[in-house]
Amino acid sequence: MSTATTSETYDLLIIGGGINGAGVARDAAGRGLKVALCEQNDFAGATSSASTKLIHGGLRYLEYYEFRLVAEALAEREHLLNIAPHIAWPLRFVMPHVKGLRPRWMIRLGLWMYDHIGGRITLPHSAGIKLDQMNAPSGLRMDITRGFAYSDAWVDDARLVILNLLSAQEHGADIFARTRLVDARRSNGLWQCEVENTVTGTREQLTARAVVNTAGPWVAKIDQLLNPARQGKVHAAVKLVRGSHIVVPRLFAGEHAYILQNDDKRIVFMIPYEDKFTLIGTTDVPQENMDNGATISTDEEAYLLRAVNQYLAKPISDADIVWRYAGVRPLFDDESDNPSAVTRDYTLMLHDADNVPCVSVYGGKITTYRRLAESVLEKLAPWTRTRRGSWSKDEALPGGKFKRADRAQELDYLKKKYAGLDAHFLTRLFGRHGRIAHVILKEAQTPDELGRDFGGGLVQREVDYLITNEWAYQPDDILWRRTKCGLHMSQEQRAEFAAWFNERCPRRS
Repeated sequence: MSTATTSETYDLLIIGGGINGAGVARDAAGRGLKVALCEQNDFAGATSSASTKLIHGGLRYLEYYEFRLVAEALAEREHLLNIAPHIAWPLRFVMPHVKGLRPRWMIRLGLWMYDHIGGRITLPHSAGIKLDQMNAPSGLRMDITRGFAYSDAWVDDARLVILNLLSAQEHGADIFARTRLVDARRSNGLWQCEVENTVTGTREQLTARAVVNTAGPWVAKIDQLLNPARQGKVHAAVKLVRGSHIVVPRLFAGEHAYILQNDDKRIVFMIPYEDKFTLIGTTDVPQENMDNGATISTDEEAYLLRAVNQYLAKPISDADIVWRYAGVRPLFDDESDNPSAVTRDYTLMLHDADNVPCVSVYGGKITTYRRLAESVLEKLAPWTRTRRGSWSKDEALPGGKFKRADRAQELDYLKKKYAGLDAHFLTRLFGRHGRIAHVILKEAQTPDELGRDFGGGLVQREVDYLITNEWAYQPDDILWRRTKCGLHMSQEQRAEFAAWFNERCPRRS
């Protein structure tokens, strides 16, 4: 097997292309550092595309006294709504109150803290509500009449990763898709790293002054590869906790979400999803390893169904489930016996043997990825020379260079410019790409000009863009991560698209 060697020395080599790796790459490249990022599979292919799709402080974390985490997450919620107004937007949450669970005074106190702990908050504050006076039927049991409402936000998690990578690339980062770290060693004051393209088998030598390990569920494995002398003696351990979700046809009207208290003191969300569906999640189940990936179990399905059926006027069953997915949270192991109580905060482990540093990222949550990236660069400050300081909260992500309040106006302009195209199609395209939708559509004014229609709102013009610009390599990259069109397609349509895609883009052996 041949191995190529690059003559360039990177300031930073990042291992792992989930949200944390993408965030570090963007921040570092924007500060003028020479950055490379390697991801062994598809970007956002594991945890970062399998979240509950929320930007939130984590209301329930207050019960575990995670005040710093909640405050930071709420502040980050404001920043993300501003830099990604096309893929993230405010969402009102309703918490029905039922007797026998958390008392009213406790909920009121928690919501008051939630309204104030994050500093300047632009979203509406919490309030007590009567469910029978909501603008649309609640979908809940008739005897559940009161509750509380508060604000958080929704985000397309996989697109958040891609847009951070595109931004990193715009700032000069080299992004290596489907490339895994094979070996790494410190030599002559630098990292000498061997990486392998998992498609072609080609190997390459990359040299870097520092390495950042954002491998998610594989963080401990990479940590040991980077620091073999410390194998078995790492100062931090990862606890893998699976969070599973189910998607069913829309259960209630309105644009609000529900946060439901369960009798085990956990909470379960019901969130409007992709117009026609409701997303239900999540679970907290220990995962032994990642050898076979993450798959929802029948017990988890039953748990989620039981949790929502305690509230719904019309109970649902497993026959109603149209999609299932599971992700594994790589949490910092704080030795808690309760998976729900394990901290969602992040821990950064710095190893600087021979004055050649690496930082391994344990834990974290999608809401705080940007601040995590800043913390990584603060850790590495003694070894890096940056052109500027913190900047990433002020520059919009690609496609989102408009004010949050102007989102409706931006969408209206798109619909007027492309009046010959379906308005619903344009709305969904804008929700994935923002202003980049104009780049994708170009001068098209009729459906025929968009190329083949694969169903579910997916057309050839967008597919071509995703292949050329967003590292899409397999059908699922497009159906379930770059877009969620697979959810709107029949099994036959998905199969036809896969056949077309594989014929057009044959996989190299």
